[in-house]
Amino acid sequence: MNIGAIDSGRIQSMLTQLKAAAADRPAIPSQAISKIGDHDLITKTQKSKSAPTVDFAAALRSSLDSVNSSQSKAEEMGKSFALGDDSVGLSDVMIAGQKASISFQATVQVRNKLVSAYHDIMNMQV
Repeated sequence: MNIGAIDSGRIQSMLTQLKAAAADRPAIPSQAISKIGDHDLITKTQKSKSAPTVDFAAALRSSLDSVNSSQSKAEEMGKSFALGDDSVGLSDVMIAGQKASISFQATVQVRNKLVSAYHDIMNMQV
């Protein structure tokens, strides 16, 4: 009863594709960024308090691992219930399955939005 769990190979493949796509994009000169609409954006952001950086790959990996663990948990609960384990109720199995399904659907929608945004950015004329 596999409900589409995401294995680490697929996660690595997705990360590799994202890194390759990021490497293919052309670099924007810093002068073009620093003066947009007569506002000095670079120096203002450098003067302001530095925000903590978040590693996108780590955030993506943790969210995909979370989805994978919820799917694995739902699968294990379903197996336990099917084998007659009295500690697992049908309602618990159904709730775990729905949580896994919703988290997977949300992940797919986020991926679709990211791909769409990437295509929109790549199709912009500079």
